[in-house]
Amino acid sequence: MRIGYGYDIHKLKKGRKLYLGGIVIPNEVGLVGHSDADVLLHAVCDALLGAAGLGDIGEHFPDTDIQFKDISSVKLLERTYELVRQKGFGIENIDCIIFAQTFRITPFKERIRKNIARVLSIGPESVNIKAKTMEGFDAVGGKKAIAASCIVLLKQD
Repeated sequence: MRIGYGYDIHKLKKGRKLYLGGIVIPNEVGLVGHSDADVLLHAVCDALLGAAGLGDIGEHFPDTDIQFKDISSVKLLERTYELVRQKGFGIENIDCIIFAQTFRITPFKERIRKNIARVLSIGPESVNIKAKTMEGFDAVGGKKAIAASCIVLLKQD
């Protein structure tokens, strides 16, 4: 068994689509990044890579590489999981927290959970999504950013 932890944060900006967990969330603002800026999937990728001893998302998908400009983070997660599988690991479970102050995540949690499970070819019961506000503190609490963290448990196949 191997444990990995991932975290990501991106600024919010008007005129951008908001992607979380590979789905579009209707919102006036979206996240800014080199890819589609899906903070949740980036945190999941980092957790998977860390658990497998494969470094981090920036090493595999650098924001200096044009091939990753505006790429769907679903594709990054698929590629990440291929790397993890090549090392002989399978996913036992994934536990995530989305930190957002700008809207309520609860209506979207089930769709996000099922989408992540679908991308990783695991049962939805192996994915948990939680949501927290920052009670008005820091960039998230000030509605300037959204953050996500994730912990993953891998098992040797």
